[in-house]
Amino acid sequence: QVQLMESGGGLVQAGGSLRLSCAASGRIGGIKDMRWYRQAPGKQREWVATSTREGATNYVDSVKGRFAISRDNAENMVWLQMNSLKSEDTAVYYCNAVIRTVGQLTWPNYWGQGTQVTVSP
Repeated sequence: QVQLMESGGGLVQAGGSLRLSCAASGRIGGIKDMRWYRQAPGKQREWVATSTREGATNYVDSVKGRFAISRDNAENMVWLQMNSLKSEDTAVYYCNAVIRTVGQLTWPNYWGQGTQVTVSP
C-alpha cells in the first residue's frame, strides 16, 4: 500500500557531505511527521531529525548545525542534507513517516529499508 524508498547513501571522507532522499509512494491520503533515524553497528536505532507537516524541524543534539531536514509535501518527499560528516555518523539511515492511506482513519508509522552511510576518517 505505502512504501518509503531511501537513496543517496554512500562512502564519504570526514568533513564531506551527502544528501539522503526518501520518497513515499502508494495510496497516500496524508502524511504527518517525516523523520530520519540511524543505526550504527552494535547500537540501537537512534532518532536523528523530524520535519512536521507544518514545516517545523527538530534534531538530535549531535547533528545540530550540521544536518538539515527538508520536505516537499506535494511530492511526498523528505531529504536529509548532511554536512561536516564525522566517522561517528557512520550508520544505516532510515526514513520514517506517519502516513494515512486512502480510505483509512488511522496514522501508522512506515519505515524504509535503509541506506548505508559510511564516513571514513
